[in-house]
Amino acid sequence: MKYLDPKLFSGVPIPSYLTQHTLACLTRQGAEALAQRMQAGGLAHAERVLVNMLEGKMFVEFRAKSREELEAWLKTEGMHYDFLVRIEWEMQGDKLQSAE
Repeated sequence: MKYLDPKLFSGVPIPSYLTQHTLACLTRQGAEALAQRMQAGGLAHAERVLVNMLEGKMFVEFRAKSREELEAWLKTEGMHYDFLVRIEWEMQGDKLQSAE
């Protein structure tokens, strides 16, 4: 799976954020369209989208310059979220490494 290089545009790492969204009565096609809007981005860009249709949940890994920028973009796009958290650390091999 290919991901956006977090240093691609400015040489400065762009933070990652994880969001959870509740999908109220969306079909698979509706969830797919929503995911495509998130990936099209703008001020924020969805790198990875995970969906559970049975429980009506979507988890999205975003890249954005700041939490405020991501929150503003989600609000502008009319995308409600249940939670939003910055990803600071991730496992790489057998070590916990900075996510940036």
